[in-house]
Amino acid sequence: MIERFLTQTKFTSQEDFKKNLHFKIPEHFNFAYDVMDVWAEEDPDRLALLWTNEKGDCHKFSFKEMKELSDRAASYFLSLGISKGDFVMLILKRRYEFWISVLALHKIGAVVIPATHMLSTQDIIYRNNRAEIKAIICAGEEYILKHVSEAVKESPTVDVLISIGPDVPEGFHDWHKEWKNVPKFNRDGRTNDNNDTMIMYFTSGTSGEPKMVIHNYLYALGHLTTGVFWHNLTKDSIHLTVADTGWGKAVWGKLYGQWFAGAAVFVLDHDNFTAGKILRQIERYHITSFCAPPTVYRFMIRENLAKYDLSSLRYCCTAGEALNPSVYKKLYETTGLMLMEGFGQTETTMTLGTMPWMEPKPGSMGLPNPQYNIDLIRPDGTSCEDGEKGEIVIRVGDNPPIGLFKGYYKDQALTDQVWHDGIYHTGDMAWRDEDGYYWFVGRTDDVIKSSGYRIGPFEVESALMTHPAVVECAVTGVPDEIRGMAVKATVVLGEEWKHKAGNDLIKELQNHVKHVTAPYKFPRIIEFVDSLPKTISGKIRRVEIREGDKMKKIKHAERR
Repeated sequence: MIERFLTQTKFTSQEDFKKNLHFKIPEHFNFAYDVMDVWAEEDPDRLALLWTNEKGDCHKFSFKEMKELSDRAASYFLSLGISKGDFVMLILKRRYEFWISVLALHKIGAVVIPATHMLSTQDIIYRNNRAEIKAIICAGEEYILKHVSEAVKESPTVDVLISIGPDVPEGFHDWHKEWKNVPKFNRDGRTNDNNDTMIMYFTSGTSGEPKMVIHNYLYALGHLTTGVFWHNLTKDSIHLTVADTGWGKAVWGKLYGQWFAGAAVFVLDHDNFTAGKILRQIERYHITSFCAPPTVYRFMIRENLAKYDLSSLRYCCTAGEALNPSVYKKLYETTGLMLMEGFGQTETTMTLGTMPWMEPKPGSMGLPNPQYNIDLIRPDGTSCEDGEKGEIVIRVGDNPPIGLFKGYYKDQALTDQVWHDGIYHTGDMAWRDEDGYYWFVGRTDDVIKSSGYRIGPFEVESALMTHPAVVECAVTGVPDEIRGMAVKATVVLGEEWKHKAGNDLIKELQNHVKHVTAPYKFPRIIEFVDSLPKTISGKIRRVEIREGDKMKKIKHAERR
């Protein structure tokens, strides 16, 4: 399959990868037709999707079945008036209908808008009206249906509501009842331009209202490197990525790149995460490849891994937030598996990664994906030297790379703010070592300037995470008359440590940081909390911590 889209398909070194990664771009690329339907023709019985839920139900879908089901869904959607260019929101949790819907909407040229089931009524109203959504396809669960039903009363563009069940209230089409008798789907010359909008994400809103990120049809092609090379997948792989379908990580790890490789995508349809639950699925279904954010690994290594047979697991990756080296070390010590870190944004595909031919450096995001021209720059726009902190940018020039977003929908001013003078600004800070590996520092607006030093939150968080008391933490800056800003750590303790929360433990954690990293980085203020404020996608909202500090007097004593 991948030889259809790359001039060279195997690489032995980063130098080889950088020199010889070249895409063959079809004139009218459509992932559903040009990848999935081709697999259905060439290897129809190969397993494409292995779906199970907490009740033990299990469905296996071959590539041939995925073609047939997506054809039927495309015909069904057309019969309801959904057509090319229409915006369609999917609130489908981890139901297998999500994958069928995405492929079907690609086939008819409608725009896919994945959305999390955790949206409130107001969240849905905001999305409906900002994007002028025409149709919503959702899981038929009471709380989802309630929010959708309430939202459409204030959403004049929404014309079609579809429930996949089990509940189908009045006003909703019944997917599984109605789609049985639709006419046979015929492509009938349906085509798209590569730059047509294929998918749109609402960002998680870590520092304001969600942005609308639009991608063209080549975005799917851009994920070829994600699945085939970073995840190191083959036709024999069974891959599990832990991600809700409402976020970009789902198509990073549960759709495009994996199916380029011909791998089977494994899906556990569940509501509440526990590390033990995931480990049991790896054991039961012989998962060979696994990807999850570092938070998941943090909980996994607190389990007794010896209880589980993980012998099928050959490869592990992580992305979504920065990886603490202590997590890497513990997983390697207990399983022998190395974590291969990657980096990207909703606006991109994987831009930095640790590839199979590379030696991972614990805590490093890896080397640039040659699909993108990556650089680190100073505030004045000049390039950084090795060891110098700067902003990660993509030098775009006149030809945007495959995988980079088209812009923020209906917000040209915001697009121009981050993409100008031939450069896309990621807003993420890092430094590069002498071997070219990139190390995450933090968001540009999270970096703390204290006594003339520029301190990245992640540096302090990584040091804190090596203390056994700390489960999670977030580092922010607070105003300080002497230093300009002082480093503050907001810490979630392990259950066995909570009774020790107090000045002695604060002192212990501060001394620990001083010994692990540069002494000037230690948190002068530590606050213990039960949980950290997070977006509905699970990302820490440091902005909310900073805003909370402005509204209250910090009571914890400062230690100097």
